[in-house]
Amino acid sequence: MKLTSLTAGSIGTNCYILYDEATLDAVVIDPSDEAALAEARIQALGLRVRAILLTHGHFDHGGDVERIRRRTGAPVYLHPADTALPSWLTHGVTHTDELSDGEELDLAGMRFRVLHTPGHTPGSVCFLCGELLFAGDTLFAGSCGRTDLPGGSGADMMRSLRRLAELPGDYRVLPGHGEETALERERRSNPYLQMACNR
Repeated sequence: MKLTSLTAGSIGTNCYILYDEATLDAVVIDPSDEAALAEARIQALGLRVRAILLTHGHFDHGGDVERIRRRTGAPVYLHPADTALPSWLTHGVTHTDELSDGEELDLAGMRFRVLHTPGHTPGSVCFLCGELLFAGDTLFAGSCGRTDLPGGSGADMMRSLRRLAELPGDYRVLPGHGEETALERERRSNPYLQMACNR
């Protein structure tokens, strides 16, 4: 399994592409609202996109997802709770398949476990794949996602952060924005994670 990433779109969203080096089958996570950049990376590597995963329904994470879906025919996965978000936050984000908490997806020869982590949005999710934690806008290095937009909830965010903190072991945390981090590092130093655990 190989990981490549890029930062794209109007708000600097991290897009992640996981692929099997032998088959070149790939999964794209959060292609942003500027999917042409992800598409260029996919073409340069000769990848075949088998699925697109969205951590939530905001436009900066999937506003241009239809571009890749049309060209590849890959299914687009989103938690159904985010389908009710206002259009000014989604810019028409579309999906073909729904995600549910605890679900395990076998995609492109890789297994992803879905963790429903509401707070930033009602349908926010994180994905576990091996030692990788794709955290979307739930957990950032030293911080967490905002909860003041429609559908956000501070109480839900605290519960979701506590759930991540209680995962056994350590993970490489790949957030929706900003630099990557490690879950153990966030347990030690992230004030929001610590606040969630002390409630």
